[in-house]
Amino acid sequence: MTIEHAAMHMHRKPWGSTDLLPWVAAPADGDAIGEVWFERADAAAPKSTLLLKLLFTSEPLSIQVHPDDEFARSIGLPNGKTEAWYILSAKPGAQVAIGLKYPLSSAELRVSIQDGSIAEKVQWRPVREGDAIFVPAGTIHAIGAGIILAEIQQQSDATFRLFDYGRQRGLHVDLAVATARAGQPDSQPASLRLSEARTALIVSPHFVLEQLDLPASSIWALAAPKETWVLILGGCARIGSIHASPGDAVFMDADRAGIEAGTEGMTGLLAYLGPNVNSSAIERQSDVGTAGDPASTRAPSTQTASEYLPPLAEQEAQT
Repeated sequence: MTIEHAAMHMHRKPWGSTDLLPWVAAPADGDAIGEVWFERADAAAPKSTLLLKLLFTSEPLSIQVHPDDEFARSIGLPNGKTEAWYILSAKPGAQVAIGLKYPLSSAELRVSIQDGSIAEKVQWRPVREGDAIFVPAGTIHAIGAGIILAEIQQQSDATFRLFDYGRQRGLHVDLAVATARAGQPDSQPASLRLSEARTALIVSPHFVLEQLDLPASSIWALAAPKETWVLILGGCARIGSIHASPGDAVFMDADRAGIEAGTEGMTGLLAYLGPNVNSSAIERQSDVGTAGDPASTRAPSTQTASEYLPPLAEQEAQT
C-alpha cells in the first residue's frame, strides 16, 4: 500500500530544450533537457509497470518504432512499449508523425531507412494543446519541434531508430523492419466522458489515460487498487498529505487517498494499468472539507515527499 510524491529524473537529449517552465526549473548548467521521468521516490522500491514522462522538444526526435510484447520477449526484453501522449503546449506549426502515408513492404521499408527517404513517407499531423495521441507498439512515429507533452508508456526503453536527422547516432534497420507495422495509422480512439470530472482519453490493454477536471474546493476520494499515477496540469490539490501543483506527480498502488482541489480547482492526468476503466477511481465526496478527513478517506499507509531532483542522467536514452 503506497502513496508517494514522485521523484523527477532529468535526461539530456540532443533535441531537448532549456525552457522547461512552468513544469520544472531548468538545470543551472544550461544543458538541453529532453525528458523528465517520474519515478518511485524510494530508489530501492520495485520499478513501476508504467513510466510517466514529460518531453520537451526544440528539434524533431528521431523517426522510430517500439516493439510489442511478443517481439520484445523474443530478443530477451521483459516487455514492449506502447505509449500515449498528451500535448501540454505546441508552438504554431508543431507536428507529430504517426504511421506512414501509404503501406510499404518489408523490402521497401528497409530501402527507405537505408536511403533516408523514410523521412518523406511518415504521416505528419498538426497538434495543439489538449490533444491525446495513442501510439501502439509497432507504429512508426516521431515528435516534431516546439512541443511539450506528457507521456505514459509501458516501462521500457526499447527504441529502434529509422532516421535521425544527421545526428550521427546509429540506426536499427533490422530490428525496425522486424518490428514495424509499415502502413497507414489506425484511427485515433475517441475520448469518452465518464463523469463531470473524468474523461477517458485512451483505453488500452496496457493502460488507461484519463483527464481530470475537479471544481474549486471540491473533495474527492481516489481509489487505486493497482498502480496509478496522477500528474497535475493546472490549479493545485492536496492528495493525501501531498500538496501538488503543476508538474508534480503522485504514485499510488493498492491504496486510497482524499483529494482536495484548490480554490482554482485542479486539472490533471490520471493513468493506471489497463485494460479496463476503473469506474470508482474518482468519487466526489463534498465541496467543503478536508481531504484527509476520516469521513472521506483513511490516512495513507506510506507517505514519501521527494521534492529534490536527483543528479542528471549521464547516459542518453534511445530516443
